[in-house]
Parts: sequence; C-alpha cells; structure tokens
Amino acid sequence: MCFIDMASHRPVPADDFGAYYNLDCSEVTTAFAYLMTDMWLGDSDCVSPEIFLSAVGSLYPAFLKKTQQDAQEFLIYVLNELHEALKKHCRRRVNEKRTGQSCCRKVPAQETSIITRLFEGQLSYSITCLKCESCTHKNEVFTILSLPIPSDYECSLQDCLQCFFQQDTLTWSNQIYCSFCEIKQEAAVRTTISKVPKIIVFHFKRFDIQGTVKRKLRTDIHYPLTNLDLTPYICPVFRKHPMYNLCAVVNHFGDLDGGHYTAFCKNSVTQAWYSFDDTRVSEIPDTSVQTATAYLLFYSCQPFSIPAQKRKSQDSTPDHCKQAIRKWP
Repeated sequence: MCFIDMASHRPVPADDFGAYYNLDCSEVTTAFAYLMTDMWLGDSDCVSPEIFLSAVGSLYPAFLKKTQQDAQEFLIYVLNELHEALKKHCRRRVNEKRTGQSCCRKVPAQETSIITRLFEGQLSYSITCLKCESCTHKNEVFTILSLPIPSDYECSLQDCLQCFFQQDTLTWSNQIYCSFCEIKQEAAVRTTISKVPKIIVFHFKRFDIQGTVKRKLRTDIHYPLTNLDLTPYICPVFRKHPMYNLCAVVNHFGDLDGGHYTAFCKNSVTQAWYSFDDTRVSEIPDTSVQTATAYLLFYSCQPFSIPAQKRKSQDSTPDHCKQAIRKWP
C-alpha cells in the first residue's frame, strides 16, 4: 500500500476539516475523513489506510492488485472522487452596466468543492497563426502539472518549469486550423498560468516509453523548500500572489516494472519534516528532504494548522455513513 502514502499524508487545512462530515457522503469520502481524523487527532504513532484503500479499490480495482501502481494516477482518482462527493453548485452574478443602470447577469452554475478551492488552477494558451498572425486564446483547468525533465543527469525544478512553459511551434501534422485563413497553418503556442492554486502539485515525467523501449529517468532534480517563485510563468494581470513553500514530497524507488513509494511531509504545527515509509515514521532533517527519487512535489502558498476541534463522536455521524463504515472489513 506504499503508493497511497502521498494521498494519506498530504495536508488538509483545519478550517475545512469538518467539511467531510454530515454530508451525503461516498464511501471514499467517509473513509478519507476518518483517516484524516485518526492521523491528526488519534493516539497511534502510525495509522493504516487499509479501509481507505478498500473504498478506493471498490471503484478502481486496479489499485487492489499487488502490482506497482502510479501514485500520480492514484492522486488524480482520489481528488476527483472527493470533488464529486463534496461539490456544491455555485451560481455567480456579474454586474453589468446598461444605460446607466446596473443589473445582474446570471452565469452558468459552477461546481466547487474544497478540492477545487485548494488544488485547481488554470492554464492559458495563446495561439498565434504564423501566416496571418491572428491570435486566439484557450483556457484549461489543471490540478497537477506534469513537467518534462530536460536532462538525464541533473537539473532544477526551474529548468523543468522553463521547459514546460517555453513557446512551442506547431508544424507539419501538428498544424492547427486557423479560422481566419480557413485552413490548417503552422502556429506558435505560449502557455501561462492564469489562475494559481493554493496548493500546486508538480509531477516529474520520470517514466519514458518509446515503442518497446521503457526507461526511468533518474535525474537528480533540485527543488527549493521555501520561496518558490512562479512569477515568470503567470499572466502579468494575475501576478499578485505569495511565494510557495514545499509541504510534501512523494518518492519513487525502482523502475517501471516494480518499485516502492515513500513520502516526506512537513508538520504545519512543529515545522518538522517526517518520513513515511509504510509503518515506519521518523523525523528527518531539512537536508534530507532534497532527494534524487522525488516523483511528486506539493507546494502551498497558505499555512496549515491542526484542527482545533476534537473528533466528532460517531453519534453525530450520518446513519448512511455509519453503514458504509460498518460494511468494510
């Protein structure tokens, strides 16, 4: 179960901790809520995520197999499942001026949750036709940024970011249709961040598969523990944001056919770093957080704190959630 270290040890803001209770909740959400409660407010030195894994596995059986699974894929599935269970419909109103009077225009309902508030960002693509020089814009929502690794031996997180955000030219079979020229044309594409998330997750593309050739990039990637500056990659209009600090790391040992995951996580109360390796939990110095095995990085621009409220008794838990808990082994 090592590949779920990254899901069960990532930080959850105290203010949103209670959001998992008293809901029309799914089994995965209920199990995750109790796992978070046991980790923050329980008495054990370590907590088994077996029930949480069982709940996820009931929806995605591949994660119950005794074979290597991708931690990034697991994280995506978990975030999507939590979002679907916790989402709320939010209808925004936009003021418009018409002949000197203001009125409200309803905008289509959006689905928001603690997941979108914490992890959702937006990329903006500026696409310029190299023939007529017309420019169009497209937006894309993201929760994880998968970064290319520009070197086989050693590089930095900034090198990976620069490679991801560098201007790209679409030629030959990658040409796009230009609505002004009314045919496919070569184009230049520039990517920027138009909305920064509170927690940004970076995934390093360490697994390279080209035809029948498979390999893992073991590049030593250097990344800062504090003050990560994303300003060069953000649209100038949206550059008012704080610096990002590292709060968790997922490490992968091994290759494409088999391996092992561990996690580093920073305690937001004591500011100490801890290593999570299955049942082994130990405090580590800051210097040990930088590792050549890093696979996922979690950066936050807001502080976290331990939940102030003690765990709610099971009597306050909805009946349908109690039933979901009881039927698990």
